[in-house]
Amino acid sequence: MVDRVIEFSLRNRLLVLALAAGLCAWGVYETINTPVDVFPDLTAPTVTVIADAHGMAPLEVEALLTFPIETALNGAPGVRRVRSNTSVGVTVVSVDFEWGTDIFRARQVVAERLQLLSDRLPAGVEPPVMGPVTSIMGDILFCGLTSDRHSPMDLRTVADWTVARRLLAVPGVAQVVPIGGDVRQFQVLLRPRRLDALKVTADDVAHALERANENTSAGFLIEAGQEHLIHGLGRVQSTDDIARTLVVMRGGLPVLVRDVGEVVIGPALKRGDGGVNGGAGVTLGIRKQPGANTLALTRRLERVIAGLQRSLPAGMKLHDHLFRQADFIEVAIDNVAMALRDGSILVVLIVLGF
Repeated sequence: MVDRVIEFSLRNRLLVLALAAGLCAWGVYETINTPVDVFPDLTAPTVTVIADAHGMAPLEVEALLTFPIETALNGAPGVRRVRSNTSVGVTVVSVDFEWGTDIFRARQVVAERLQLLSDRLPAGVEPPVMGPVTSIMGDILFCGLTSDRHSPMDLRTVADWTVARRLLAVPGVAQVVPIGGDVRQFQVLLRPRRLDALKVTADDVAHALERANENTSAGFLIEAGQEHLIHGLGRVQSTDDIARTLVVMRGGLPVLVRDVGEVVIGPALKRGDGGVNGGAGVTLGIRKQPGANTLALTRRLERVIAGLQRSLPAGMKLHDHLFRQADFIEVAIDNVAMALRDGSILVVLIVLGF
């Protein structure tokens, strides 16, 4: 059998060389275009449900939010298990589906079950929402934002409204999570003595602020053959807008927010912090969508980050190499290439020796 193969190859040298060249070209093409990653996808199809209940203790959140959500999701088609993590004012429920379940079908099942919770949740609590589609190996890049002349609040504002939004627009990115800095807030610091003197409660102020911070539409007016839109602008733009908000009427005189307190811009209450290379700054964790090519997505993100750096305020700097999952892949590929090279050299030497 071997003799006949050798004889056929010697008689048809051109055909054998053409087949060998074709196989080599096919191998090179597949090597270049084969998607690679650190690990195979080790996560079963999972849908994350997040519910906020500001001000509630963990026991209240567990009883009023976590338990009803788990009850609604248990027994849904394809659900393998339901896990939850309850903290101060928030609960995170993870719904694991059977292996091989389409993730978008799983999200549809969860969305249908969540609609049944509308009459079971306490008043004033927003409906639970589903998190983005990510996996356990989804954190592919961490970048940091620092400055030598800006406050932590300025850094967080730029990270939330400029950097994170631009990164989310990159195809393949599922989520961008800013960590650290100070979240900017409009804050009303009430004065108890003024409230007592004017017979105003904190609830009166809160309801007044809720009613004031909205735009209204009153239809349109047709005059002289033209149509004019009637639009009442009430959305808050500055601290002065809040300070001039009417709370109640007392003795025919208006009581404004500035009469019972002070309006300032301050940082939101935080229970953790972040930094960059041991100093102050904001860290942004970038998570990819399942199935996205890590190497190609990382290269796109690095080009976007380089473009963002040129548009940031003077003094701010983006650090794009705090953590880079592509480094592990590139090192592994280099090791494989070196092993193939050394193995090929040894094979050639052994053949020549024989």
